[in-house]
Amino acid sequence: MAQPPVLIRQDEVEGLLHYKDLIPRLEVALGKFSKLDSAEVIQPVRTTVPLQKYNGFLGLMPAYLVHEDILCTKLVCFYKRESGSTLPSTQATVLLFDPEYGNVKAVMDGEVITAKRTAAVSAISAKLLMPAKSEVLTILGAGHQALSHYNVFTETFSFKEVRVWSRRKETAERFAQSTQGHVTVWESVEEAVNGADVIVTVTGASEPVLFGQWVKPGAHVAAVGACRPDWRELDDVLMRQAEVYVDSREGAVAESGDIILSGAKVFAELGEVLNGTRPALREKTTVFKSLGMGIQDAVSAKLVFEQWKNKH
Repeated sequence: MAQPPVLIRQDEVEGLLHYKDLIPRLEVALGKFSKLDSAEVIQPVRTTVPLQKYNGFLGLMPAYLVHEDILCTKLVCFYKRESGSTLPSTQATVLLFDPEYGNVKAVMDGEVITAKRTAAVSAISAKLLMPAKSEVLTILGAGHQALSHYNVFTETFSFKEVRVWSRRKETAERFAQSTQGHVTVWESVEEAVNGADVIVTVTGASEPVLFGQWVKPGAHVAAVGACRPDWRELDDVLMRQAEVYVDSREGAVAESGDIILSGAKVFAELGEVLNGTRPALREKTTVFKSLGMGIQDAVSAKLVFEQWKNKH
């Protein structure tokens, strides 16, 4: 008889999920996904249910990694909030199943998993694509994703300077005060990205906030916001002059407004670079358009559950 599912709270997930363990597992999963072996990785494109009354969507993200025997689904509500709203822009829950019996083994908070696995994949993109001597990191946005990206980028790389910009300066100042290191707050996007080697966009924007004319040639941009076909963070100039990398081609052409509306061509998936089948054009301006995938949640959930079992 199947055991009732365990409930793993947000604070527990935070303490169990570490980048040093997560990044290598995500690299393996991304590589397997890009081999296009449907017998090994089964992941349909995210299904979305519009919540027009609340200007949001419910996304369902199932995945099954056959060799690792991980069956998982994330349910995430995401919203386009008005500036200054105190309501959350995302809420997520992750369900980890026993693939043989079909029962739910664990229900876990999805906010930390989403933030950490997204930031970890952005860090993988930077490891592959950022300039060899990268000294300046700029983060556009100052929410949960900004903090997770700050944490993994400063843990994984050695930047001499970290900058942050947010539409509301007080939000950026709060973010800067909450970090362990020295972060400078900038008044405008143009000033914040001037000369930056790596730029992370984690905004709630639906119109471009980052313009190609401001971006240093050879810089790497990890674009995390704008996860709908009609939302954007980056302008046409940047999208068309950069070499564009994605986590999933199929997801990008269905969901990324930055790619769909600019007509930009996808050069490669990160997994193809990890597999050695496509090059990392580190000397060129690069954009990694992140949309997130169910396999990333699945790998993260399995790691959390393993760590939880070790402690209980």
